[in-house]
Amino acid sequence: MIPGIVFAGGVDGHFRAYDTKSGDIVWDYDAAHPYDTVNGVPAKGGSFDAPGPVIANGMVYTTSGYGMWGGSAGNVLIAFSVDGK
Repeated sequence: MIPGIVFAGGVDGHFRAYDTKSGDIVWDYDAAHPYDTVNGVPAKGGSFDAPGPVIANGMVYTTSGYGMWGGSAGNVLIAFSVDGK
């Protein structure tokens, strides 16, 4: 959570930001796709249904690819920033 925003992932593979007052979705990222990784290891996103995101120093980090109980398996760690770097 950051002031005014709560981040949450879903089993549908979407990572969303919600307005804390209205509950409206203010940002949505579909993580269920292949990724080019910094270390060259093939990765893909999927469901979110494990540990929540970590927010530190202007970055949001989350894992995607929880394959238990009918979720979509994957193996990616995603980092988001305000400026896209």
